[in-house]
Amino acid sequence: MNKEKKIKRIGIDARFYGPLGKGLGRYTQEIVDNIIKLDQDNEYVIFLRRENFDEFITDNQKVKKILAAARWYSLAEQIIMPRLIFKERLNLIHFPHFNVPIFTPVKFVVSIHDLILTKYPTKRSSRQLYWLKNLGYRIVIWLAVWRAKQILTASQYSKNDLIGRFKVKPEKILVVNYGVSNLKRGQDLRFVKKLDNRKILLGYNIIGNFILYVGSAYPHKNLETFLAVFFEFYKKYPDFRLVLVGREDYFYRYLKQKAEKMELWSEKNLTSPVIFAGYVPDAELEILYQQACFYIFPSLYEGFGLPPLEAMTNGCPVLSSNRSCLPEILGQAASYFNPKDKNDMLIKMEKITSDKNLREALIKKGYEQFKKYNWRECARQTLEVYRSIIK
Repeated sequence: MNKEKKIKRIGIDARFYGPLGKGLGRYTQEIVDNIIKLDQDNEYVIFLRRENFDEFITDNQKVKKILAAARWYSLAEQIIMPRLIFKERLNLIHFPHFNVPIFTPVKFVVSIHDLILTKYPTKRSSRQLYWLKNLGYRIVIWLAVWRAKQILTASQYSKNDLIGRFKVKPEKILVVNYGVSNLKRGQDLRFVKKLDNRKILLGYNIIGNFILYVGSAYPHKNLETFLAVFFEFYKKYPDFRLVLVGREDYFYRYLKQKAEKMELWSEKNLTSPVIFAGYVPDAELEILYQQACFYIFPSLYEGFGLPPLEAMTNGCPVLSSNRSCLPEILGQAASYFNPKDKNDMLIKMEKITSDKNLREALIKKGYEQFKKYNWRECARQTLEVYRSIIK
């Protein structure tokens, strides 16, 4: 006689869920949404912040939402989260980022996407405060690595990085590639089709040919160097614009100052060569991808690289940095340059701009490349990790 399968309670720290958490938010949302559809056996407890609590909607009776009013990387996170986890009597919890509370009272899986904060720390505070924050980060990530039952990461490059940094056994780290999101997800496709491309572009003051970048402006994204290259490019191609898509923050404001000094941008000039588009809704972003001459990704370091893959899904040729995991993830579907060599970047920009056959070839290869990455498969592999731990 078969024993009845015992139901387990699994938690997912979804405080990054949705646009609130940018790239991490996309990852968290896809993992949560797909896993609760795939797993028909176990119960799930989803921890959310006030800002995204109502954004997560499910009619699954085995899924419980918990308000976790603790900002990530905060002292409150270290105090509140362990209490909530203990109260829910979980068998396992998945943290989709390295910020695992030190006193987590149950078994856990952690996703560590990259070591950017180790390689490119941001110094936005006083020397003493920066030192304290950096120490806190190192303690938290070390404990997360050594206490986790399993570490998930998105590329072989990141796995090798983690092994080299923490001397952890290779079998403890599993590479689970991300998927590529459909920008139409959750939207009325009839409405999306009615969008007027020209009207959308004019709404962002985009006239004529343009290069597109989508993402944050953190230092490792290398946008300050790219601005200097675009300055030279613009001298030869004055009809081109550079469109930068990303929510305004400290780093984008800093980049605006740099662009203004180079006379590439002015708040009063609607025809500036550089356009800071800010946040762009997915339906409109799809149009920007489709209408751009090419997508540029000058990053010095990535754990995976979602934006260039999203560009590929929308038929936009990709010109990418050849650093970190990017050649591994993008394969032959991108043209590459050395992100620290301004001349090489400029030459490759001119090449992709003038060579229509190259752009068409990259578009064709891009359509095949992005098919290798599927969020449902990412969730399935993640669920298998849960099951292997709680069996």
